[in-house]
Amino acid sequence: MKILVFGNFGSGKSTYAKAMAERHALAHLDLDTIVWEPGQVAVPRPAADINRSLQEFLGTHPRWIIEGCYGELVAAAAPHGDELVFLNPGREVCLANNRRRPWEPHKYGSVEAQNAMLETLQAWVAGYYVRSDDWSYQRHRHIFDAHKGIKHEYASLPLWIATTDLG
Repeated sequence: MKILVFGNFGSGKSTYAKAMAERHALAHLDLDTIVWEPGQVAVPRPAADINRSLQEFLGTHPRWIIEGCYGELVAAAAPHGDELVFLNPGREVCLANNRRRPWEPHKYGSVEAQNAMLETLQAWVAGYYVRSDDWSYQRHRHIFDAHKGIKHEYASLPLWIATTDLG
């Protein structure tokens, strides 16, 4: 089982991926952990390092779930996967989920640092449906529609995932 989960920030990717990883004993890669410099906010790693990290993960784990909003990385991993999952709950759900987001220590040094970035993140999330970059709805839609294998699009998390306590 090799699953790629993608969508807007706040769409439920991490919740979905954690539940599936736990249920099916899958290695889990949050693409944020290879895209950004550790301990720095919005400082990307060099593209060669990102791609090397992705290829190492793909080559090391026979069963995995990968999640993120990075269309270029989803497209690069898709030929290695068995299934695509596009989480597309809509703008308002993503914005609300971001407001409830718990502290993410792998991204921010403190709760205060995360909270200081919230409005910037909210503006970025709100633009998902109008942007045309690799992290946009337009790019995600293209990846999903072009995929010839197994794929699912969800407007909400499946009930068993939405009610799973991943505390």
